[in-house]
Amino acid sequence: MIFTALPLLFSGPVLSAMSLEELVGDEYAKALLAGEKPLLAQFKDPRFRLAPWHDSLRALIGKQLNELGPSVMVETLYLYKKPPEAERPAMNAAEEASLFNQVLALSTLAGLQYYSASRGAMRTFYETSSVIDGPSGKKPIGDPVYSRPPAELTVYARQKDLTFGDNTYQYKFYYEPGSLIFIQENLTTMMAGIIPAVGKNKLRSAVAVLDAEDHLLVYAVSMAKVASLLGMNDRVGNSFSNRAEAIIHWFSNQADKAFRKK
Repeated sequence: MIFTALPLLFSGPVLSAMSLEELVGDEYAKALLAGEKPLLAQFKDPRFRLAPWHDSLRALIGKQLNELGPSVMVETLYLYKKPPEAERPAMNAAEEASLFNQVLALSTLAGLQYYSASRGAMRTFYETSSVIDGPSGKKPIGDPVYSRPPAELTVYARQKDLTFGDNTYQYKFYYEPGSLIFIQENLTTMMAGIIPAVGKNKLRSAVAVLDAEDHLLVYAVSMAKVASLLGMNDRVGNSFSNRAEAIIHWFSNQADKAFRKK
């Protein structure tokens, strides 16, 4: 099976958006509107600190957190301002479908750059990235495209990371009007050179996109149970923090494309 999906049973306009204050509270709403991007790394008994108040998001991410019991967790928030031509107060069905397909385009992650603190320079995140024909497959296939977003979708990808090697990942996508969430899980051991850094199934990275009227609120979180080696938690945590910036930049570009193609 290449991917599995449950079809969504709607055809009319989508009208589902929460205010920014409802999602993150007054303090974070003010910070985001001022252009800040809150970021928090935790290394002892990680818990939600930045997660928006959205029931589906908290249920999904909370389940991953409880199952994994991570030793490092990095959260960040970002506010994407919708272009003038976007539907308000909430995206319509065409916009949501366009955004879903742009986020599903995992091949566009190839060549993404991030700032490497250890090297003091920009570095490639994923050298290659492609959807593949199954969890143990190697055959690249095209990015899936949907006329309507499915409620749930699983795809598999092979991505060559210049820090953690060539790995296979499972991506699970969850959609409901007003929200899109995807969760990445590693199906192979992630290596830091010759050292196993993150064991199989010990990484969860998630991005949630929530409709917030004039904006899209993006919540990104990466959590991992890291190998018990001196300094490895800090090394992985720093990497996650810098990569969060790259993913947010990637999302912003994909959202720009989505609204142009609606």
